[in-house]
Amino acid sequence: MSTQNQTPETCAHDCSACGADCPSRAPAREPLHPKSKVKKVIGVVSGKGGVGKSMTCALLAAAVRRQGRRVGILDADITGPSIPRLFGVHGPAMATPEGDAMLPVASRMGIDIISINLLLEDEQAPVVWRGPVIAGAVKQFWQEVLWDDVDFLFVDMPPGTGDVALTVFQTLPVDGIIVVSTPQELVGMIVGKAVQMAEMMNVPILGIVENMSYAVCPHCGEHIAVFGDSHVDETAARYGLPVLAKMPIDPGLAQAADAGLIETWGGDALDGAAAAVGALLG
Repeated sequence: MSTQNQTPETCAHDCSACGADCPSRAPAREPLHPKSKVKKVIGVVSGKGGVGKSMTCALLAAAVRRQGRRVGILDADITGPSIPRLFGVHGPAMATPEGDAMLPVASRMGIDIISINLLLEDEQAPVVWRGPVIAGAVKQFWQEVLWDDVDFLFVDMPPGTGDVALTVFQTLPVDGIIVVSTPQELVGMIVGKAVQMAEMMNVPILGIVENMSYAVCPHCGEHIAVFGDSHVDETAARYGLPVLAKMPIDPGLAQAADAGLIETWGGDALDGAAAAVGALLG
């Protein structure tokens, strides 16, 4: 079928190879607020929910912050925002004295965070919005928040390959993405969808992080494959990608996350992923 006559159902979202005049056509990258400066944008994505994507995003941001970099997190998971809870930060996010921009809320380590939960009067209130409104909120977080000389802005994406992912890939200058997976073979198939979408949108993929890869026996130190044998190496090889980390199941990490103390976790499993991100700035 000719790409000139693609319908919304058959559109591959690869506007570089399509001459059709349609609403999905990729617009120019959206500008930052004039007072903002962001050097690199990193998306953290998954093909499905429940794989620990937000946890990975938070830990990765903290690991890069420990490198001495200035770090921010844009929580693009509008209907399921969990970044503020992980860091123990609360709103309301304030405006600049001039009233021309929103200010992110800083974590204990100085990570700048913006999330819909920092703008709601009730953090428990559901966000019942349609896709275009959600995508518009993500654009506002990019354009109307004052990101003050940020080296790495991590974008915690919602699961799947829908409106928000398309908005981020088309309108933000994404320098690379990290795909989060778990050991099950089914998840490997879902990872493939996220990888192929990124390739369609010409977004570089830094690699794959496997979450909940194993548990360590507290008595003998044996690694136990709680969810069965891992398939991440096969999936990574299929797409020519590196495996950046295999994250263990750690009760201590769960406790730190529940307490809003994600930055205090002392594990080093994500050091390789942090190094891959840091290398983008040399």
